[in-house]
This record gives sequence, structure tokens and C-alpha cells, in this order.
Amino acid sequence: MAPESPTLKEQLAITVPATRADRTGAGSDPGPGQRPGNGDRRGHARRAVLSRAAGFWLVAGALFLLLFASAAASPLYSVYQAQWRFSATTLTAVFAVYVLALLVALLVFGSLSDYLGRRRVIAVALAAGAGACGLFLAAHGVDLLFAARALQGAAVGVAASAAGAALIDLQPDRSGRGPVVTSAATLLGLGAGGLGTSALVQYAPAPTHLVWWLLLGISAVAAVAVLAIPETAAGRRGVASSLRPRVTVPRQARGTLAVALPCMIAAPALNGFYLSLGPSLAAQVLRSPDLVWGGLVIFLVAGTGAAASVALRVVSGAAALLGGCLTLLAGAVMTLAAIETASAAAFLAGTALAGAGVGTGFFAGAYRLLTPLAAPRQRAGLVAAIWIIFYLAFSVPVVAAGVATTHVGLHQTAVWYSAALAVLAAAAAGSFLFRRRSLPGETDPAGLQAGPKA
Repeated sequence: MAPESPTLKEQLAITVPATRADRTGAGSDPGPGQRPGNGDRRGHARRAVLSRAAGFWLVAGALFLLLFASAAASPLYSVYQAQWRFSATTLTAVFAVYVLALLVALLVFGSLSDYLGRRRVIAVALAAGAGACGLFLAAHGVDLLFAARALQGAAVGVAASAAGAALIDLQPDRSGRGPVVTSAATLLGLGAGGLGTSALVQYAPAPTHLVWWLLLGISAVAAVAVLAIPETAAGRRGVASSLRPRVTVPRQARGTLAVALPCMIAAPALNGFYLSLGPSLAAQVLRSPDLVWGGLVIFLVAGTGAAASVALRVVSGAAALLGGCLTLLAGAVMTLAAIETASAAAFLAGTALAGAGVGTGFFAGAYRLLTPLAAPRQRAGLVAAIWIIFYLAFSVPVVAAGVATTHVGLHQTAVWYSAALAVLAAAAAGSFLFRRRSLPGETDPAGLQAGPKA
């Protein structure tokens, strides 16, 4: 006898669950160590509330917010120093602990978002940034100031590679928008943080509390909001091994890194000097106790850098790298002359010109040349390596300058620092001209920012 055909009810019992599972990707769960299938990725996309375009700009806003908060402490250093009466050496140590925590976070967690996903890592960084604001509010002495800056550095370090990689992942195909917006968000965050906090300290009540209350609330909201962005990095095995401190530069990017390295050292070295000692130098050169001048100097460096990196997005990365070196050289020389002659106008003009060199050379040039050279699974690691170089150059010379200030004074330290930057910028331009054939070819003005396919 032929087997009896299943009834209509039995057919529905068989087919409906299978169809539902197929539609939703809710089939069998992946076993330990297995990568999620297409259904899991569809689940990630379904849980995201925002479109890719909206997610892109939310990530940019999160990066801007973290850098704004990191720069907000700079105008407050003199206030804390007057209240708690600590030395210039202690002030330098407070700056150093921020950078040390940031570098450790980059070394340990720089590739984490390649394994756990971008949005989860960015959300944790924003939550840590909110916690740092809480520590600033609770601080009544140097101990909590050290703790707050360390947590703030860790938050920026965790977010830097994840956000940079997410912006490249979410950018429209071959648009080159990701690196441009990364540079703009970073530099504008630093500049706006310095200028905005200076204005609050000078003119608003509760100078050591108001800015941290505002940033605490905004950071908490952003930490929740960022969970709605589309996930672009599916989870995969190896998260434990990724936590081993290391710098990951793909083989195909090493030659370009060698050419760009001198400029990648000179640009952040100037940025760090202005962010730490710029307000004090501005007060000396401009002969004004108004704290807004110090914030304006920080904003000039960062703001002109952001504007230059955006304006030159249609120029090839190689041309931007050379132009940035030469602009940085001119700005350093002009600043040196202004410090020696105590010329306020020349000082501000030199500061703006040097800032344009930072944005052009590092971000429009080196960053745009390097980031397309990593496959998607190598992207966060390479971005972390770039930021490690940035913050080492940002901090080590500044710590040395802070120590020098206690021995030879701010004026002499600024003169020698500006001269050293001019020499380094000239060496960077020479390195580029000598080794430019090591740079990758560019077939579009944006510098192949879509990156290689996996």
C-alpha cells in the first residue's frame, strides 16, 4: 500500500514553522565558535532603528562628543591648580595619565569591535565617558582628577578605532566620506571643547561643575542612542586573543606608513602642545588674563585643521600629505617668530596656519592614504595603530615640554618646541619627496576610500 498522505493540518504544522524560521533567520542557533549565518545578520539589521546614513552621522556625533569632553579639561587645569595648589609637574602628570590610559586602551581594545561589533563597543565607550564626567563632578582633589582623566582616556581609546572603522563601514560606497568625517569630528571636538569650556569657565557660574553636568547627560543619552545604528561587523571568534597588546598594520599598508610617519609625528605634536600649554602661552603672548583667548587658540588649531581636511577632500591623499607638511612648516616658523616678537596677530595667524597643516597632512593625507589599505576585518586594528602613533606623538613631546617649562620657562620652551616642529615638518616633506613612489596609486580624487573588498 502507498503511504497515507499527510492531512492539511499536518502539512501546516510542518511547513509553517519552517517558513517562519526561514523568513526570520531563527533556524538552529550556531554552535560554539561558529559564525552567525545570514539570518543572524538580518536579525542585526532588523534590530537597528536607524538607516545607514543616520547611523553614520550618529557615530560621527559620538566621536565629536568624546573628543569635546577630552578637551574640556584643558581650560580647567588652571582653575584646578589654583584651587588645589598643585605643581606644574603634577599638571603634566595629569595630562600624561590621560594619554597613557588612551594608549593602553588602543593597544588592548583596538581590534575589539572587529570581534564584538561596532555599536556595542562605541556604547561602552560613551558610558565610560559619562562615568568620567561623574568623577570630575565628585573631585575635590588631585586623586579623583587623575582617575577622571584616566577613565576619559580609556573611553576615547576604546571609541577611536571602533568609531573610525564604523564610519568607513557606513559611508556610501566609494564616497571617501568616512575618513573626512573622522578627521572633522576629531578636530572639531577638540576645538569646540577647548573654546566652549573656556567661555563657560570665564562667564558662567560653577565653572568646574556646569560643563561636566552637561556632558554627563549628553553622554548618557548618546550611549543609549548609538545602540540603534546598523551593525556592520558581525561577531566572530578570537575575541580573547584580540586583547593581547599589539599594533596591527597590514602588510600592504606598511610602505605607505613609512612614508607618512614623519608627518604623522609632527602634526599631533603641535596639536598636543596647544591643547596642554596653549592657553598659558596665549595669556603670555596676548597679555590678557581672559581664559577665552586660550580656548580660541585651541579652536584655531583644531578648527582650521578640520576645515582644511574637509576642503581638501577632493585632492589626492598624496598631494594633501605634501601640502600639509609644507603648511605645518610655514605655521611653525610664523609661530616661532610671533613668540619671539610677542606679536599677537602673527601668533594667531601662525596658530591657524599650523592647524591647517595638521588637518591637511595627518587627516586629509596620511589617514586617507592608509585606511583603504586594510580589508574590513583588519580595519579597526589599522585605525587603532594610526591613533597609537597620533597619541604617542601628541603626548611624549608635550610631557617633555612640561618638564622643560619648570626649568627654563614657558617662553623659551615654546621657542625651542616651535623650532623642533619646523625641522620635523621639513624632514617630513623631504621624506615624502624621496619615498613617494612607495605610495599606492590613486584612481579617484577621494583616494579609493571605499577600501578593498573582503
